Amino acid sequence: MASTNILKVESRKESGSSAARRLRREGKVPGVVYGPECQPRMIKLHRHEFEMTLRRQRSENVLFDLVVDSEPLRKVLVKDVQHDPLTGQVRHVDFLEVSMTTAMRVRIPILLKGDAVGVTQEGGILEQVLRELDVECLPGDLVDYIEVDVSGLRLDQALKVSDLKVPATLKVLNAQDATVAVIAAPKAEEEAPKPEEAAAEAAEPEVIAKGKEEEEEGAEGEAEKSKETEKKDKESEKDKKAAPKEEKAPKEEKAHKEDKHKK
Repeated sequence: MASTNILKVESRKESGSSAARRLRREGKVPGVVYGPECQPRMIKLHRHEFEMTLRRQRSENVLFDLVVDSEPLRKVLVKDVQHDPLTGQVRHVDFLEVSMTTAMRVRIPILLKGDAVGVTQEGGILEQVLRELDVECLPGDLVDYIEVDVSGLRLDQALKVSDLKVPATLKVLNAQDATVAVIAAPKAEEEAPKPEEAAAEAAEPEVIAKGKEEEEEGAEGEAEKSKETEKKDKESEKDKKAAPKEEKAPKEEKAHKEDKHKK
């Protein structure tokens, strides 16, 4: 059964990032309490005291008897904890108010213990696929974690949800054939290329480069030939245009002589 702790907190009216930063400078953490039968309520709590309580637990599924100001106790469950990504300090906490007679859904950590035979004797690798179990239970039946011994697992053997020893008071919501952990064979290392293959691979870019140079030279030669052909065509057109003018001169002279003779 999950442990229950008494936690004293204070109500708060200010919200927003500025107010939250001010609280953290004072060593406190903003939080909220909500539930199916109560309105969300903003609170503030001492960060160090709360962090020390969490460190004594194997999971964050912690039940608290919450004391807000001087009001009666509230039974709450830690629903979400936000941590600073750099320092790891708690930045915000969500508490869910629960009824001890109403079932709730939670996730319980799965802890693996023991040295698997498939690892120590057969060279395999232990891979944990499922780290949390989805269950439904009453708050009073909540457990901190589910522990399972994997020392008997051999190479290529898998541990299923159905293999877990779960208290009868917990209703497992995961599929019974879901894999929790497996002893996988190590990946084979890639063989280093042989000297001849490495030399062939190294020479390949040069051949490509050489072929590219020849293509470029061929293209340049074709361009030069095209320019010369174009130049010759232009000269030929000039000659054709000039030719009729030279023929016209003798005809005009002959006609002039005939007119003169008639006269």
